[in-house]
This record gives sequence, C-alpha cells and structure tokens, in this order.
Amino acid sequence: MPEDNIHHDDPQHHEGNQTEEMKEEGSPVELSPEISEDEKDAVDRELEIFQDLQRLQADFVNYRARVERDRGAERQAAIAEAIRAFLPALDDLTRAEAHGDMQEGTPMAAVAQKLKAAGEKFGLVSFGEKGEDFDPEIHDALVQNPNPEVTKPQVADVIEPGYKIQDRLLRPAKVAVFLPAE
Repeated sequence: MPEDNIHHDDPQHHEGNQTEEMKEEGSPVELSPEISEDEKDAVDRELEIFQDLQRLQADFVNYRARVERDRGAERQAAIAEAIRAFLPALDDLTRAEAHGDMQEGTPMAAVAQKLKAAGEKFGLVSFGEKGEDFDPEIHDALVQNPNPEVTKPQVADVIEPGYKIQDRLLRPAKVAVFLPAE
C-alpha cells in the first residue's frame, strides 16, 4: 500500500501543530475547542500540581545538598576547635624536644609522637620557617628589625609556629621580621 494514498481523516491529527504543544515549560497548553471547560480546568490543575511538585523536588535536592555541605563544615570546625585546645601542649612538647629535654625512647617522647601523629591524621600542618617571605595573613610579627640585606619583609626567627588544617588557619605563626633598610 503506497504512502501517498493514505488520507488522514482525523481532524485532530496535525503534524507540527504548535497549538497542541507546550511552547515552553510552564506555559499553558492550548486545547482543541471540542474539550469542555471542566476538562480544561482539570488539565490546568494537573499542570499546576505537576509544576508545584517539580519545584518541591528541586527545593528538596537543594536542601539536602546544603545540609551535607553544612554538616561537613561543622565537622571541620569542631575538629579545628578541638585541635586548637591542644596547641599549647604541642608547643611545650616541641620546645622540650628542641631543648633536648626529651630523650628518644622515653615515655614522654612517645606521648609527643602520638600527639603529633593524631594532629597529622586530621591534616594539621605546622608552618613558619626562618627565611621565608613575611605574609601578614599567616604571620604575626612580634619584632621588626631593619636589615640592609633584605629587599622585602622576611621572617628572621620563628618564636611560635603557626598551624593550619587544610586551608583553615588555626593560629598564625609568631615571628620576628627583617624589614628592608631605608
């Protein structure tokens, strides 16, 4: 049966009829005149309910993502505060180790090592090295001395190291700074 002999007697069959298709999401659908007003109202109500459902679903997805993000941020803040409370003890252990008061193999040296390992587990990083460029964002300058050998502010000595967890600054490094001589 050849295709050119097929006749469409269906008055509602119109390929490409734009009035039956939604022009954009959320726009009302134009219906043929044979449909009653009650049916039009029912379709409009269904469309409105569907659109409300889509909005609610999007709101829920956004809420769930926000809760997960906030939960992670709160966890990081709690870890940071707990570690911040141990920093003075870590400083004392570091000073004792540098002074030679903790002999290798002693119980106190083992405690110091365990405390440092626990901090590293959570991403604790110490910073502040003699000779690095001074950065007021992460260094707290306690002493400033002019020095003709430097061209820009430079850390002369580290009084107390600074600490970070990932990109969160727990405590700035307390340093002495060489300033360029004028």
